[in-house]
Amino acid sequence: MKCRLLIVIGALLLASLAGAQSPEVPVPVQAKTASAPGASSNTAPDPWAFSLTTSGYIVPGGPNYLSPDFTADRGWLHLEARYNSEALETGSLWAGYNFSAGKKLVLSVTPMFGGVFGSLNGVAPGYLFTLTYKRVQLSSSGEYVIDTQNRNDNFFYSWNQITYSPLKWLQVGLVSQRTRVYHTSLDVQRGVLVGVTYKKVNFTTNVFNFGWTTPTEVLQLGFNF
Repeated sequence: MKCRLLIVIGALLLASLAGAQSPEVPVPVQAKTASAPGASSNTAPDPWAFSLTTSGYIVPGGPNYLSPDFTADRGWLHLEARYNSEALETGSLWAGYNFSAGKKLVLSVTPMFGGVFGSLNGVAPGYLFTLTYKRVQLSSSGEYVIDTQNRNDNFFYSWNQITYSPLKWLQVGLVSQRTRVYHTSLDVQRGVLVGVTYKKVNFTTNVFNFGWTTPTEVLQLGFNF
């Protein structure tokens, strides 16, 4: 209940911030297309595209926690900040390079490199990957954390999902993750997800491990601006 309440409060704060923004909406990096032949050379440069996603983890036996993730993209440049992603009370800062290919079958890839600091300290190569075909999307986010204090704690983290959109505002699919922030009897957790989108806001419920062990629920609230 505490995580759900914090997420709702976060949504209200984000909505109030949105009201202060310019009515012009930045185009997401992956949705941009090349200018038509003969387009004016005075076209404005690529705008920034921002997103903030807060994930509330409801873990059997606790601790429950929030994990915010902020991204900023402009053209090829990808910047990102995470908290409670690699470990509790741990932050990470990232920089990466965006590129994409394809029209009907669209591939978007962002190789990244980050620094991890807090209760866990180290460096991490990582990636973002999305493959989209019509209403089906396969996406993956991963990183290999190299602990600079104890190399025995090096670990590969990942979040993977495949979704189908029967409606423009609805997504359903399968999800898996590998994490050390909390522990379960499964090294790779797996589950289902249901997401809804309204304008700039999206909300997704992920349920892991149902049928294998006590389920873990992850509620995600995202806002694009």
